[in-house]
Amino acid sequence: MKKKAFYFDMTSCIGCKTCQIACKDKNDLDVGTLFRKVVSFETGVFPNAKIYHYSTSCNHCSNPKCVSGCPTGAMHIDSKDLTVQHDASKCVGCKYCIWNCPYGVPQFSVKTGVVSKCNMCQDLQEVGQNPACVDACIMRCLTIADIDDATQDENLTQNLPILPDSNITNPSVFVKAKPQAFDKNFNKQEY
Repeated sequence: MKKKAFYFDMTSCIGCKTCQIACKDKNDLDVGTLFRKVVSFETGVFPNAKIYHYSTSCNHCSNPKCVSGCPTGAMHIDSKDLTVQHDASKCVGCKYCIWNCPYGVPQFSVKTGVVSKCNMCQDLQEVGQNPACVDACIMRCLTIADIDDATQDENLTQNLPILPDSNITNPSVFVKAKPQAFDKNFNKQEY
């Protein structure tokens, strides 16, 4: 099986958060815990103000800092599909993965005492289905693709001012960005 990557078409995203809700529902997450999050950013000033939305989750990096920072092996790269997975039975809740991830992806649950995160809906993909966030996206701007196919498209980027440099972890996420997403002067809007 080839390594999969998230493909996000920012030019089509309307910021509806349906992907975020589908992920939260599918994973039965606690209040305040999100594996996928839609964040809005504003650039420019009136009369040239612009907005864009970014849907983010685990990037299933090729060089994941959460894995290298995990002392128990709970965070690991799956040998079948090369996604970053978490084994709750090995997790001691030390939060080293959270501190090491430059994207702030792993989430600690006070209720369970362990960390959890997006697993790219590995259970659904094993039976030929898409991740819940992908199927829920009403604008069809979120998909998964073979990483080899995504790297061939010169219109996609892994580097935006809102993200850490992709050389740090080599994330498996590719973005078709709006021009304003490259503006280094932005305001993060959380609704």
